[in-house]
Amino acid sequence: MFLLLTGRPGIGKTTIVRAVGETFRSVRPAGFYTEEIREGRVRRGFRLMTFDGETATMADVDFPPPRVGKYGVAVATIDRFAANLPEVSERSPICLIDEIGKMECLSTVFVRSMRRVIEGGRTVVATVGERGGGFIDEVKRHNDAELWRVTEDTRDGLPDRVVRWIDEHAAG
Repeated sequence: MFLLLTGRPGIGKTTIVRAVGETFRSVRPAGFYTEEIREGRVRRGFRLMTFDGETATMADVDFPPPRVGKYGVAVATIDRFAANLPEVSERSPICLIDEIGKMECLSTVFVRSMRRVIEGGRTVVATVGERGGGFIDEVKRHNDAELWRVTEDTRDGLPDRVVRWIDEHAAG
């Protein structure tokens, strides 16, 4: 069983994953979250950050294609973060991923690694795009997926609910 959080962009999915990661900091969660890169009030791109502090820019308005919206995506950066995810997740009691989205799914390494993590029976919590085909739809349809929608009404209570869910479903 793994937990997926979905909802519109900007609703608070990343904030929930970061709060859950902070709660479990002592066990060093496997995985990563995304963070906006801003120049003043303008969003320029996104960086990936692991829960142990590694960081790299994965998308920027000035990066070359492939593009998702106005952002060029550094697929090699996503590949690097995803390549060891199955092995790292075996050493941690939980794996937190923000997010399974269009940018991340440009990386075949990410998709392959996420399939291995999910099939490996680890305790996984991930955010997933509301829309998108391919792996995004595949993971939402998975027999072991539990899908929660993040809304303005539910988001503030979700970090505690997710922590309880992890405590109830902890693998290994």
